[in-house]
Amino acid sequence: MKDPRQWFAMRDLKRGNASNPAYLALGQMGFEVFTPMRETLALRFGIRRKVLRPYLQDLLFVHAEREFLDPVVERTPTLQYRYAKGLGYRQPVVVPERQMLPFIAAAGAVPGPKYYLPEELTPEMVGRAVRIIGGPLDGYEGRLLRLRGARAKRVIVELPNLIALAVEVQPEFIQLISENTTK
Repeated sequence: MKDPRQWFAMRDLKRGNASNPAYLALGQMGFEVFTPMRETLALRFGIRRKVLRPYLQDLLFVHAEREFLDPVVERTPTLQYRYAKGLGYRQPVVVPERQMLPFIAAAGAVPGPKYYLPEELTPEMVGRAVRIIGGPLDGYEGRLLRLRGARAKRVIVELPNLIALAVEVQPEFIQLISENTTK
């Protein structure tokens, strides 16, 4: 039986220093929530500490049925759906499970993944098509990230038009895919 829940892209309009951001509040309500996190240094009581903060303050993903999520969005003025452009009036962005699960796995696979906004990835940065054999991203098909002077191999894991991340992968896990081969 197919799971009726979907991954909705949401916006949190609270300030960055809010005591209860939407990803925490929704998690406390029992929703499955994912937000891309990064380590930053924070000064608290004169002591510098590493803390995890959202990479983009207003981006989070909620795995839920729309009928259960709609009432929460209606009563929370700082929580909104992200709407897709060109798909009709007020169509929320839904990320397919087959894209979301590898993204979550990649974000948790290595400490400190490098995130990119869609406009930051240029065609020159996107390299050859690869398949990962083994490791935490086993079976994932994507593209290599080409950076001048980089010795490590990084694979781009992308949620189209939202966000992408680059994860370092050991060369022995990388299998090149020829461009004319069908998936």
